[in-house]
Amino acid sequence: MNKKIMAAACGHGMNRLIFFLAALFCSACISIGTRDAYAPPDWTEADSLQAEIARLEEMLPKEPVQTLWRAELLQKNAARHRTGSTDPVYADVDALFAKVAGKVAALQKEAIDKEKWADALRFRRSLAAVGAVSSEDWPDERELEAKLLAGVPGKRPPAPSGAGNTVIQSSSIAQTIAGTVTVWLDLGIKVEHGLGYAASGLGSGFFIDRRGYLITNYHVIHSEVDPKYEGFSRLYIKPAGDPDTKIPARVIGWDPLLDLALLKTEIVPPYVFTLGSSTELDPGERVFAIGSPVGLESTVTSGIVSAVNRKLLSVGGVMQIDAAVNQGNSGGPLIDSNGNVQAIVFAGALQYEGLNFAIPVEYLIDILPQLYQGGKRSQSWIAGYGRTIRNLQDGISGVEVQYVLPGGSASRAAVKEGDIITGVNGKAVGSMEDMQNALIRLPADSITAIAGVHPDGLPFSALVYLAPRPENPGLDVYERDVIARAFMPLFGMELQPLSTGSKKRFSVIRVLKGSIADESGFSTHDPVDVMKVRISKEKDVIYAELFTKKRKNGYFDMSIAIGAPLDSPYYF
Repeated sequence: MNKKIMAAACGHGMNRLIFFLAALFCSACISIGTRDAYAPPDWTEADSLQAEIARLEEMLPKEPVQTLWRAELLQKNAARHRTGSTDPVYADVDALFAKVAGKVAALQKEAIDKEKWADALRFRRSLAAVGAVSSEDWPDERELEAKLLAGVPGKRPPAPSGAGNTVIQSSSIAQTIAGTVTVWLDLGIKVEHGLGYAASGLGSGFFIDRRGYLITNYHVIHSEVDPKYEGFSRLYIKPAGDPDTKIPARVIGWDPLLDLALLKTEIVPPYVFTLGSSTELDPGERVFAIGSPVGLESTVTSGIVSAVNRKLLSVGGVMQIDAAVNQGNSGGPLIDSNGNVQAIVFAGALQYEGLNFAIPVEYLIDILPQLYQGGKRSQSWIAGYGRTIRNLQDGISGVEVQYVLPGGSASRAAVKEGDIITGVNGKAVGSMEDMQNALIRLPADSITAIAGVHPDGLPFSALVYLAPRPENPGLDVYERDVIARAFMPLFGMELQPLSTGSKKRFSVIRVLKGSIADESGFSTHDPVDVMKVRISKEKDVIYAELFTKKRKNGYFDMSIAIGAPLDSPYYF
C-alpha cells in the first residue's frame, strides 16, 4: 500500500490533530513563503486586452487548449465593452480567437491521422465547447468516441471458448484464479550497512483482455514510470500456478491518484475477468479477494463489504472490506460470487486488523480509454474547494464553492465563493461525490461547461478549463494566495487581517464544520497570530504554529500547532 493512502487510512482511524502534531517534531521540514495573489485584468482597458493577447500568443505553442479557453474568455469579456468602439484591439481579439481555434483544429486532424482517438476527442469537445465546430466536420464526436472505444481492453466480453486458446467462462471462484498473476519487480541490488542484497517489489494483477492486458495498482509498479525513482527496475509477471516462470511485462498507462495501472504482456491468458459494477454491492454482501499476499500466489480470501464510499483517495470513495488482505494483495481483483470484478484491492492499513480497502471498478472503466492510449493519466480540476450542500427549502443540491484559487480555472471563469455548482458537462451534480465522478470521466487539458446557482438564487453557466490536478493542490493554494485566504481550504478557517501594520495578526471570520480548525476548537472572532507556517520536505503536509485566545478555552493565552494534508477530496 502506498505511503499517501496509508497516511490517509491511518488519519481517519485516529484523531487527526494528534497525528499531525506528531509530525511537527520531525526534522525534515522546510519553510516556503507565500506569493501575491492573482488580480483579474480590467477588461474595460485596451491595454489590458492587448496584454492578454500577448500572453496568449506566447502560450499558444505549448498550451493550445488552455489558450483556446482563455481566448474565448477574452472575446466574451471584450464583447461587453466594444459596442460603438472603433479601437482596433477588438479586431485583434477576434483574430486571435480564430487563430487559436484553427491551431486546435489542426491538432485534432493530426491526432485523427495518427489514430490517437483520445486526443482527437479531447480537441473536438473543447472546440465544440467554445462554438468552434461546424456540424459538417467529420468525423463527428460520436464517431470519434466509437473509434476510441473500439480497441479498449475490458470493454468487450471475452471471446467464446473454442476460438484460439480457451477462455474459461465459469462463475467458479477456483477457476478464476487462472486469470490472476503475481506482479514482480526486480529492483536490483540495494546496499545497507556496507552489504548488498537483492531487492524486489511485489503485487498482484488480473487479466481483462485476451491480448494480454492486465490491471494492477500504480503503487505496485511506480518504480517503472515515476521520474523521481532513480534506481534499477524491471517488471515481470508470474502466472498463477507457475511461480517459477517470470514473463516480461510493460506499463501501458497509469493514474497515480486513482492508484491504477494498465500492463501488457505477450501471452494469451487462460482466463479473462469480466468487469462488473460495484453499485450492485451493498454493505454485508459477500466478496472474494484473489492475490499474492507476502508472495503466497493464488490465495483466495473471502469476507463482506464493510462499508462503501470511504474517503481515502483524493478523487473518489473506496470500498471497505473485511476479507483478509496483506502486502502483496495490492492490484488483485475483488470479485462477487459470479466471478465479476467489482473492485481492485489496494491492501489495507496493515497495523489495523480487518481494515482493508478496494477501488470500485467503475473508476477503472471510466479511465480505461485513456490508460489504453498510454502514458500518465492526470486527473482534472478547476482549482476550487467546496462541500456538499443540500438546501431542502429551495430544493437545491450541489457543491457549495468555499474557495477558488486566484488565477485558476474557476477564478478566471468568474466562479465565486458561495456559488453552488449543480451540473458538469450537462449532467446533474448533487454532491461532492458527483462532482469528483464527473471530473474523473473528463480528461485533463480540455474545456467543459458547468452550471449552478449564485447565492442570490440566479442561475449561471460558465466554461471552465480542466487543468491537470496537482499532486498536492494545497501546496498551490499556499504558494499562490495570501495567508488569510489560504487558511480556508488548508485548515478550514478564514482569517481577516487585524491591521495593515502586522502580517501575522488576524481574526477568525469563518470556521468550517468538521475541519481541522473546528476540531481544534476555533470559533469566529477568535484572535490568531500566525507565528510560523511550514511545509514538510515531501511537500504533502502543512503545519502552522499559532498564538491565540480561543473563546472555547476561556480566552486564555495559548500556543497551538495544527497540521493538515496538502490534498483532500474537497478540492475539485
